[in-house]
Amino acid sequence: MNASTYSYQFKPEKVRAEFFRLLPISFFVVAFGAAFGLAAVQKGLEPLQAILMSFTVFAGASQFAAVDMWGSEVSLIPLIAVVFAINSRHLLMGASLYPMLRDMPPGRRYGLLLFLTDANWAVSAQEYQSGKRNLEVILGGGLVLWLAWIFGTWLGVYFGGLLQNPKSLGLDMVLGCFLLSMALGGNKTPRTLVAWTIAAASSLAAWKWLPPNTHVVVGALAGGAIGFFWLEKKPTDTGQAVAEDGGSS
Repeated sequence: MNASTYSYQFKPEKVRAEFFRLLPISFFVVAFGAAFGLAAVQKGLEPLQAILMSFTVFAGASQFAAVDMWGSEVSLIPLIAVVFAINSRHLLMGASLYPMLRDMPPGRRYGLLLFLTDANWAVSAQEYQSGKRNLEVILGGGLVLWLAWIFGTWLGVYFGGLLQNPKSLGLDMVLGCFLLSMALGGNKTPRTLVAWTIAAASSLAAWKWLPPNTHVVVGALAGGAIGFFWLEKKPTDTGQAVAEDGGSS
């Protein structure tokens, strides 16, 4: 495919709209960024090191896991394995977005995925089920969450004593509830419902009987397997997506 044939065109005004759309979620990201910053300096990282980790890695759960394993002698292979296991869900998340991403040049496509999070992926995937292609939420929503994570980390390394335990305020439930609302508000075909049920059951079983953090991988693979083997044709998706994009070419 030549560069001239790429059809998806970003709308700057929509990127700004998606930035503000996910702004409320970002306040809770700030709180957990602060908790990470505090944990990082308590484990011996310099403030600048903690902030640079959030700037370059931008992966909350795996950063907490890495800091938990941090010490004077870091076991590199187990550290890499744990971080990969926690973030491996992004392989499936990225694959699910491929029907939209294939109309972009590779450089822009992979650059966009640097801002992929659970929250903006959930919004984009849900809207795609309705025939809408919304990649602006990946960029705009991801940008506000990234900035919130960095700002929260900065607060934590310098003012961490103000919010040592965000879980005591129930803030750890906010993103989970947001993702659940996206799932329940999406397409409720038998295929989708079965995939969610199998993924949830598998994840709970792995959480109870398998090593920590593997439930993320198990649930994602189980739900993804249902979607892979239970194909469901949607012949109107392409037409709806083109209509949503204004018929650009």
